[in-house]
Amino acid sequence: MRLYAAVAVSGFKRYATYRIATVAGVFTNTVFGFILAYTYTALWDERPHLGGYDLDQALTFVWLGQALLAAVALMGGGFQEELQDRIRSGDIAVDLYRPVDLQSWWLATELGRALFQLLGRGVVPMGIGALVFELRLPASPLTWLWFLLSVVLAVCVGFAVRYLVSLASFWLLDGTGLAMLSGLLCLFFSGMILPLNVFPGQLGEIARALPWAAMLQVPADVFLEEHRGAGLLGAFAFQAGWMVVLLAAGRVLQSVATRKVVVQGG
Repeated sequence: MRLYAAVAVSGFKRYATYRIATVAGVFTNTVFGFILAYTYTALWDERPHLGGYDLDQALTFVWLGQALLAAVALMGGGFQEELQDRIRSGDIAVDLYRPVDLQSWWLATELGRALFQLLGRGVVPMGIGALVFELRLPASPLTWLWFLLSVVLAVCVGFAVRYLVSLASFWLLDGTGLAMLSGLLCLFFSGMILPLNVFPGQLGEIARALPWAAMLQVPADVFLEEHRGAGLLGAFAFQAGWMVVLLAAGRVLQSVATRKVVVQGG
């Protein structure tokens, strides 16, 4: 565990060195937050209780999305491109010879990255949004703890999805197209474009059952205190369930890839 803790700290420090990129990211998140906030305002003026949210809740959802965008890597990124490059070049063979678990190594790196992005790119846009708009902040201090737990689970689910996508590079010459498709699916089905409870009928039911819902919609609803008591436990179980299933699938695919596939360039 000490090794993986050190890897997580290293991941945090690595991204902390990109100060200009962090400032640019804060600016970008804030600008897009304002664009989405005014778009949502116009939409909720026409439909005041769209999806069961009032305007304050909808605006809070917007700024939560901007706060978690980089931390959960809702548009992809993080370790994904680096791992794909290492598979494509054959450098992954060196990683497999290390006396550590490949999946756990990258997960630890991702947790360190996510913590920095949450603090470095998430807090400021959320704070600015709270100053300009009337947001629905949690009434109970415990809700903040439940929210942080939900964010950790969201990061793990996001990692598991991108890890599976990255491992496809063992079979594909270039996994860029699949990574882009995965990013688009995440934006749509996580609730980043519109909250999933706005989706009508069966589409909404399907969207809320997919793993991407665990990456934004669930943490946002925890923050908004839409889940209480048994509902809160159900939300955590939903996230943890997808995390376990996807991490297990990644481990199986990793085993198949390293035993059956000739490393490209290796």
